[in-house]
Amino acid sequence: MTEPVRCALREMRWWDIDPVLELERDLFPEDAWSRGMFWSELAHARGPEATRRYVVAETGGRITGYAGLVASGEQGDVQTIAVARDLWGTGLGGVLLAELLRAATAFECAEVMLECRVDNVRAQKLYERFGFEPIGFRRGYYQPGNVDALVMRLTDPSTSVQGTEING
Repeated sequence: MTEPVRCALREMRWWDIDPVLELERDLFPEDAWSRGMFWSELAHARGPEATRRYVVAETGGRITGYAGLVASGEQGDVQTIAVARDLWGTGLGGVLLAELLRAATAFECAEVMLECRVDNVRAQKLYERFGFEPIGFRRGYYQPGNVDALVMRLTDPSTSVQGTEING
């Protein structure tokens, strides 16, 4: 792991969609989210009926990562986590994941689920460090590349964020 990154986390807002889309297209060229998908998620992220938590990480005035979670009843689902390539290995992914798990705890989620590309071993190791365990597969989940997803689950997200802090 390289030097820890100093970043500021904040709520994702509509004006962040364009820089987030740039990262999205670079990191996930085959199955990048659309502008409409982000708008739809952010529409459910504010107010008393909010069921989403989306954050961006800023480093040196630029958006270098983002992450989102949806809560439904006692279950949370990590929708996305992304870190700019030049900051891989700095711990920023862990900072983003910890923030989502804090949100899941605030939403009173008893468990958190996620899907991860089977070929994304780096991400799987991050999730395992936080206590996620593989529970199954979704065949052909990522399209159009027809790549399988590993389904992972974390029970009691509140215990997985103790001791995680944001540098910055």
